[in-house]
Amino acid sequence: MSTLLVKNIHTLVTMDAAQRELRNAAILVRNNVIEQVIEQDSINSELSEPPDEILDLQDKHIVLPGLVNTHHHFFQTLTRVIPAAQNCSLFQWLRVLYPIWGNLTPEAISISSQIAAAELILSGCTTASDHLYIYPNGCRLDDQIQAINSIKLRFHASRGSMSVGESLGGLPPDHLVEKEADILKDSQRLIEQYHDNYRHSMLRITLAPCSPFTVSTALMRESASLARSFSGVRLHTHLAENKADIDYSLANFGMTPCDYVESVGWLGKDVWHAHCVQLDDLAIQKFGKTGTGVAHCPCSNMRLASGMAPIRQMLNYRVPVGLGVDGSASNDGSNLLNEARTAFLMARVRELDAAAITAREVLELATIGGAEVLGRDDIGAIAPQMSADFIAIDIDRIELAGAYHDLVAALIFCQINKVDYSFINGYKVVDQGRLTTIELEPLLERHNQLAFKLFNS
Repeated sequence: MSTLLVKNIHTLVTMDAAQRELRNAAILVRNNVIEQVIEQDSINSELSEPPDEILDLQDKHIVLPGLVNTHHHFFQTLTRVIPAAQNCSLFQWLRVLYPIWGNLTPEAISISSQIAAAELILSGCTTASDHLYIYPNGCRLDDQIQAINSIKLRFHASRGSMSVGESLGGLPPDHLVEKEADILKDSQRLIEQYHDNYRHSMLRITLAPCSPFTVSTALMRESASLARSFSGVRLHTHLAENKADIDYSLANFGMTPCDYVESVGWLGKDVWHAHCVQLDDLAIQKFGKTGTGVAHCPCSNMRLASGMAPIRQMLNYRVPVGLGVDGSASNDGSNLLNEARTAFLMARVRELDAAAITAREVLELATIGGAEVLGRDDIGAIAPQMSADFIAIDIDRIELAGAYHDLVAALIFCQINKVDYSFINGYKVVDQGRLTTIELEPLLERHNQLAFKLFNS
């Protein structure tokens, strides 16, 4: 049993049930779990024994729960800013990139996953869900799982899939889709081999048919049935991302995207959908009543000109909402602090209302909101019995100059891009702004070699 004391915290943003923000506080961690939140003046009386390790933040850091990323495509770090895809909307963008992604290899999946995870971690993310839906040339979800395990990111791995190619009216090329029997067989294997539903779990599996325009109705239904035969396996897909997505659903299913997913059993507390830019009020009400979650990806939605998701309305109807950076080829980054700030600004522009959403509400989306979307009650807050996932940001930085009157709001209003410390499952993964789990320089070199080869194949 090891203990860690993080002391002399300038401001501690707990995100606990009382939404406390504490001045001069400390955190005691035992192994991978938060044991106590302590007022600085009470440390000596509260501690029964000296801690094994002490991190003194010297009254110059703000500490908050680790951020939660609810939607991503790690492999897309390899195809950022592809010239032919720079000015495309969603369907055009996919048609440009599918042939390039068809050259992915197991090593490319592994290396790109670590690069994406590193960028997420350095920007404050401690838990991430990734949606891997393309498996050419022997690629498997196992390649990604093993890569992320070594970097120590808390991970929700999605077994994505595509089964309806161009010849059947789908979007992807036929050679990139899989047989549905193979998809379901591999999905069950992955759940049985990797899924850990215990509290403080570092790895869970999600079943995630890619989208209504890449899989069949049968696969949607059978994936839901398979997921629900296991405890804690959730469902995820893309939905209502832009107007072309709506048109496809009406033309092929005779239903709106919301009515379609309802018809195949994809509404409920164990489901979350990415984007949902084009949901109408009735659909939002259904999401709220059923507890169906949404991964809000504002940067990608703007990059592809998909529109602005009605986040204010979703929150008003109590829809669970978290943030997602989405693919690194449609963002084109994996910075979760930047995503939170963009969500904040987009909501105000969409509603033409400077009071449409507050900075603290956006911090909730990035922490406890994301935790709810992923079905977790052990992350997203700093409180006893919660997982030891938290980040620290030095307040003596130029971006926060003049913002001391409200440092919590400043994390969203101001442009903070990196954290100084990050603990995941009680392990220090960022120390004074540097990753401790991997060496970035050789990883970046190999990643760029693979990206060049992928683009020029």
